[in-house]
Amino acid sequence: MLPGERLTWPRTTSIGAQHVVAMFGATFLVPLMTGFPPNTTLFFTAIGTALFGLITAGRLPSYLGSSFALIAPIQAVSQAYGPSDALGGVITVGACVLVIGLIVHFAGARWIDVIMPPTVTGCIVGLIGFNLAPAAYNWFKEAPTTAIITVVSIVLITVLFKGIIGRLSILIGVLIGYVAAIVQGEVDFSAIREAAWVGLPEFHAATFEPSTLALFVPVVLVLVAENVGHVKSVAAMTGQNLDDLTGRALIADGLSTMLAGSGGGSGTTTYAENIGVMAATRVYSTAAYMIAGASPLCCRCCRNSVRQSRLSPLASSAEQQPCSTE
Repeated sequence: MLPGERLTWPRTTSIGAQHVVAMFGATFLVPLMTGFPPNTTLFFTAIGTALFGLITAGRLPSYLGSSFALIAPIQAVSQAYGPSDALGGVITVGACVLVIGLIVHFAGARWIDVIMPPTVTGCIVGLIGFNLAPAAYNWFKEAPTTAIITVVSIVLITVLFKGIIGRLSILIGVLIGYVAAIVQGEVDFSAIREAAWVGLPEFHAATFEPSTLALFVPVVLVLVAENVGHVKSVAAMTGQNLDDLTGRALIADGLSTMLAGSGGGSGTTTYAENIGVMAATRVYSTAAYMIAGASPLCCRCCRNSVRQSRLSPLASSAEQQPCSTE
């Protein structure tokens, strides 16, 4: 199914929910590691995904999740100068990506292909994945039984079932793992009972410290590589030539990252996790991403998730309630 094609709305909603499951773990992990409010980050990933769809005219399916490339500079600057200066660095990265996107859009993507061929972009993305492997392993050790049940369920559903059931293997596998976690007493529902039904993220203003910007500039290369790689991957899967969208993708990601940094969220990037979902389901409809992007805005806020993150330098006190209007 090509990006411009549409499933029925129930199926589109299911595929969209599966994309949320695919991106959520990584997107939520980044703010926990950087100390930024997770709900604010989720909010801006939703805004960024919608913006990406509009700028690319619905031709390039993608979810803009939290960028892992920004973790190291954010941590370093937050510890040395404070989180507001780290947000200034995030905005700077977004501005640089935006400028590159404008150049690519009007001058063409040929020079990007020369400077960053597939071997370069592939290595950059691959190195990010290898660097994150220890984090994945540490999370696996937290609940090994649940993790094994989830992975085995996904594999079996993919192999044994065809049609929409097989295409929803990730979503169904995670639900099975969630039930297994409940049975083992690994899920605490107290945060859900305490959370407000309606709330807003916690926004923070950015400041700029020129001496720290050198730490953030190299990240621009990573975001460019990820975006170019995303365009090439979707083109290979759909059999379409999408080179004309490379500039638009970079512009959208740059704007999204600038918006996130302006409000207290982590920078964004196109997500390989969602490419994996598309490769498994062979559904590339951009409508599913609109559903996925709307989900973080519609979900009930859970302030306990942030409260448990003692890494947060943005937290002003123990009484902080980042998702509540109370």
